[in-house]
Amino acid sequence: MKKRIVSILSVFVLATLTIALGGCSGDKTGGSSKIVVGIAQDLEDSLDPHKAVAAGTKEVLFNVYEGLLKPDPDGNLIPAVAEKYEASEDGMSYTFTIREGIKFHNGNPVTAEDVKYSIEKSAGMMGDDPLISAFSLIKSVDIIDESTVSIVLSEPNMEFPSYLAMTNSAIIPADNENPDTEAIGTGPYKIVSRSPQENIIMESFDDYWGDKAYIKDVTFKVEANADTIVMDLLGGSIDMFPRLTTTQVSQLNDNFEVYEGTMNLVQALYLNNSVEPFNDIKVRQALCYATDIDNILELAFDGKGSPIGSSMFPSFGKYYMPELNDVYTYDVDKAKELLKEAGYENGFDMKITVPSNYQPHIDTAQVLVEQFKKIGVNAEIDLVEWNSWLSDVYTNREFESTVIGVDASTMTARALLERFRSDADNNFINFSDPRYDEIFDMAVSTTDDAESTVYYKQLETILAEDAANVYLQDMAEFVALNKKFEGYTFYPMYIQDISKIKPAAAQ
Repeated sequence: MKKRIVSILSVFVLATLTIALGGCSGDKTGGSSKIVVGIAQDLEDSLDPHKAVAAGTKEVLFNVYEGLLKPDPDGNLIPAVAEKYEASEDGMSYTFTIREGIKFHNGNPVTAEDVKYSIEKSAGMMGDDPLISAFSLIKSVDIIDESTVSIVLSEPNMEFPSYLAMTNSAIIPADNENPDTEAIGTGPYKIVSRSPQENIIMESFDDYWGDKAYIKDVTFKVEANADTIVMDLLGGSIDMFPRLTTTQVSQLNDNFEVYEGTMNLVQALYLNNSVEPFNDIKVRQALCYATDIDNILELAFDGKGSPIGSSMFPSFGKYYMPELNDVYTYDVDKAKELLKEAGYENGFDMKITVPSNYQPHIDTAQVLVEQFKKIGVNAEIDLVEWNSWLSDVYTNREFESTVIGVDASTMTARALLERFRSDADNNFINFSDPRYDEIFDMAVSTTDDAESTVYYKQLETILAEDAANVYLQDMAEFVALNKKFEGYTFYPMYIQDISKIKPAAAQ
């Protein structure tokens, strides 16, 4: 087993919540080889990358779409649709040169009009809200010539290039009238067909501008039932599955290579701060004191995982604050005292909503249920299908608490912390603190990196001290790959780069 933890290299370095497949050396065959990759959830209803919300959708669409820039396996930003770019000295504009000869999956060349259309669409400049919050800073997208586009901002933003590597900022054809159902990108794979709740079938794109994929045919098979994943791996109906539990790993045979890394996400018991009793800070703090993280890691994860104390994980380097792990030490008596002060001396009933297709979160919730009994809190687990979780919990905010892992769309502190602004569209826990909003605005308005780092740490501290959530861990990552294949590598983002996987060399 091997492990890679990716750290921030610069302000132009990306990361997120998770994992992907990466590169290995060797000649690319372009043969008729095929791989079946298990995924825990189906894509969202739309294939339009600009509408992608769920990380599970973005990890698949990474193979189909590309932005002006993209991440490499080490988290660096590298050119994609753009072959190069320049930033103005004042940080107010970025000029991109479109890669020569790059084509869409329909065979048409990528033009400056396509780039302008895609960025303006993501930025909400066609009448909708910005699909990427940072894109609200875009003042104009100007075509300089047939291969050059300039993006002008209303204020400096040193993190802006990172957002141009997101799936949500992918370049798509301006003349595609049906992006919801017709996926046309520039990536190494193109979508051949899709059967909702069953699979997504892709094939390699022969005219891809970069290194061609090793595997010609790829099927992403939806494995919504966590209980059947190991059986399907052993039975041969899927060749690979990411994010296995240690129990699932122990059930595999010698036909599989298991890779170990970190998920680069914030697993927590997320609390709806606007509903009783979680609108009371003392109740939230009581749950923090009642949570024994070491016990969770030992019982549910065989001791694997990295405890965290706020909405930041270790691979964020300078932004990560290990001292926040000790804001709440396990203390049942303290938890009971706080509940009494809040008027819940005899405890209360609560519901933990968990997506049924993610076994690690289910296991975590089960341990929490037992721990909370010690302070008189009766927690009930409500298992729901992923689409229900996405609509009811994330979108409509109709929940009390939930165990889930939240990633960062880019390797920026802003990506993890912006969601807790009181007016953020993705603030699904309804956290609200005027101090937080004020400091966040200062963090994103400064062009001094050291100053912004100080502000971001202040935000992390507020989330911890306010007990916005019960923060748990950055989860260990286990990926099983049939030994018929090789070349798996971890990305610092929630993606699966199938183009780097290849048939194993003959033994």
